[in-house]
Amino acid sequence: MENDLIAGLGFVILLILMALRVPVGIAMGIVGIGGFATLSGLEPALQLVSLSPIRNATDFAFGLIPMFVLMGVFASTSGMSGELFRAGNAWLGHRRGGLSMATLAACAGFAAICGSSVATAATMAKVALPEMRRYGYADSVATGVIGAGGTLGILIPPSVVLAVYGIITQQDIGRLFVAALVPGFLAVAMYMGTVQIIAWRSPDSVPAGVAVPWRERFAALANVWAVLLVFAFVIGGIYGGIFTPTEAAGMGAGGTFLIAIARRSLSRRQILDCLIESVRTTGALFTILIGALLFGVFLAITQTPQKLTDLLLSLPVGPYGVLLILLLFFLALGCLMDSLAMIILTVPIIFPAIVDLGFDPIWFGVIVVMTVELGLITPPFGLNVFVIRGVARDVKLSTIYRGVAPFIVTDIVRILLLVMFPAIVMYLPDTMG
Repeated sequence: MENDLIAGLGFVILLILMALRVPVGIAMGIVGIGGFATLSGLEPALQLVSLSPIRNATDFAFGLIPMFVLMGVFASTSGMSGELFRAGNAWLGHRRGGLSMATLAACAGFAAICGSSVATAATMAKVALPEMRRYGYADSVATGVIGAGGTLGILIPPSVVLAVYGIITQQDIGRLFVAALVPGFLAVAMYMGTVQIIAWRSPDSVPAGVAVPWRERFAALANVWAVLLVFAFVIGGIYGGIFTPTEAAGMGAGGTFLIAIARRSLSRRQILDCLIESVRTTGALFTILIGALLFGVFLAITQTPQKLTDLLLSLPVGPYGVLLILLLFFLALGCLMDSLAMIILTVPIIFPAIVDLGFDPIWFGVIVVMTVELGLITPPFGLNVFVIRGVARDVKLSTIYRGVAPFIVTDIVRILLLVMFPAIVMYLPDTMG
């Protein structure tokens, strides 16, 4: 009982610290070390502090995080996002709602070399929003498309959130990346279908653009070769067993850098800025990861995951009833918390129950990330919404939330499809050697 009381108190203190705007990684580290010291003594806790961060930060598996971050920063700074949007606009912009679909295609392409939803939303808000507004798109539609398209950043591989899930659950990150491919492309297709429904119901809000000659279309398409090459190189290498995910991350970062240098799209100052930005982002991610690992040690000695597993298994609702409860919990928590922090905080606790219920950990990882996506566009948190609001300061938050509402419905339908038909997720990873 004492362990349960201390674990409960730890969660309360953690929530208080987060409410006080203490960074989530620091908050989890404080509670983890404090709780561990309470149960095991001060000296073991100090040893944990001195050894655990160094051991985990230097782990080979963790090396993919800074490399994928650096790859995304190089891609963003070198202007690849703009090329993706121009190509999508050339091929789709003349259709009603075509500029929105071009934005979604560009979001998917940029997500394939970025791995961050926030970066995808911020970049496309700067590139695509002015164009959509210039052609007369309603602000709700324009911002809603960018908010929803930005969520693809943590689903389409390489995804930092999927990589973190694989690290904390000790799953094959390569299989996770491959498993997310079909759901990612399904998300793009369903988002484009949602745009078509919006265009049918409210044609004035999504006007058609100007048709571009075929010669210019092919010329625009030729400019996206760099993105396709990097994506095929990284994901193809992982799928074919040529690279480990960490090696693929290093090759992707190096390849993106060399392409940018060859095209003269990065100056010396920009290269330095990219390195500084990637260090800042990686430092923030590693702080969260190390804090979560320390907090996980504390939970392990209180046996909280095991007790929660026993509780969930005892519920008279069956495996899919428990899954529904967990997904609803993720949806509610996503309205209040950052997606990465939510994964790191909750997955180590519920993962044993998922395994005992007989669900595939790879499949569950994709489902969880898709559910977490909703937290990026749902009120009152909606990190992507606030990112777009920072770019378009004259657009009200209520307008953006109204714009993303149809895409939230689309996301829920997509999650239900993948729950009912797990083979959509598992077909490709099951073909890997």
